[in-house]
Amino acid sequence: MLRMNARNSFPNIRIMTHHPLSSSRSSSEIYIVLFRILLYALLLLVLSACQRNLKDHTLTTQQASLALTHGNGTAYCMPDADYRLNQSPVNILTKYCTSGHHEIVLHYKDEIRAVENLGHTIQLDFAQGSTIEVDQVTYNFEQLHFHTPSEHLVDGITFPMEAHIVNKSTSEDGLTRYLVIALFFKMDEPSTFIEEFVKLIPKGEHQISHIKPSTVRLNDLFTQGIDTELHSYYHYSGSLTTPPHTETVNWYVLKHIFEASPDQISHINLLEGNNARHIQALNGRLIDTE
Repeated sequence: MLRMNARNSFPNIRIMTHHPLSSSRSSSEIYIVLFRILLYALLLLVLSACQRNLKDHTLTTQQASLALTHGNGTAYCMPDADYRLNQSPVNILTKYCTSGHHEIVLHYKDEIRAVENLGHTIQLDFAQGSTIEVDQVTYNFEQLHFHTPSEHLVDGITFPMEAHIVNKSTSEDGLTRYLVIALFFKMDEPSTFIEEFVKLIPKGEHQISHIKPSTVRLNDLFTQGIDTELHSYYHYSGSLTTPPHTETVNWYVLKHIFEASPDQISHINLLEGNNARHIQALNGRLIDTE
């Protein structure tokens, strides 16, 4: 009475006991497929991000030819981003310069009274009494300092050193205006002018060496005559290239390229470091030339 047909009475038990490994394999395969799908999706996201990044940072053909990188990673000949509109230095593209003329009258006594090591630059201080008059505005000679390498570029070309002769005028309303004359140096023959003061530069930062009159003569720099070389220039309105970057500067970048020996330029660079500001956008400003 109690005999049972095992085949008919326990069909479910019989099925479970025949396929436990098959069920485990199926679950493992599902996890593997899901993992592969997830990995593939992540790879697609990474590749998509890389493509967008590459596209955002791809230079045009013209930009690529200028892509010598600056210390901050910015393309060397591409303008820095600055919220102000009249900043310096700039890349002077001679093809787009306009003709211009400015009346320049020089009253220069050629007296340099001191040389300073400011840490960030080497500076020569002029004695009082020298002036330069441009377009009926008179400026007083203040100082001359150096940048290594040059701050301004000409058609994308940089020079190993640039000197700035800084002149200042304060109007009756208290506004200070500057006239800065920029001079490019290339590595060639030694400069008599630089040789006159290079050994007098204090070795310590923020130190000054007072010098006797006529020890250092600016006329020894302008071998063709200072009046002659001052009348061949690129001119534009800009700013100081060091803080506070005041935008009341008339720039006169001389076309004549001055000479100094590799040792002279290297010595100044060793003392002041690489102190050139990156070029700034013109923002519609015109550069005139004579």
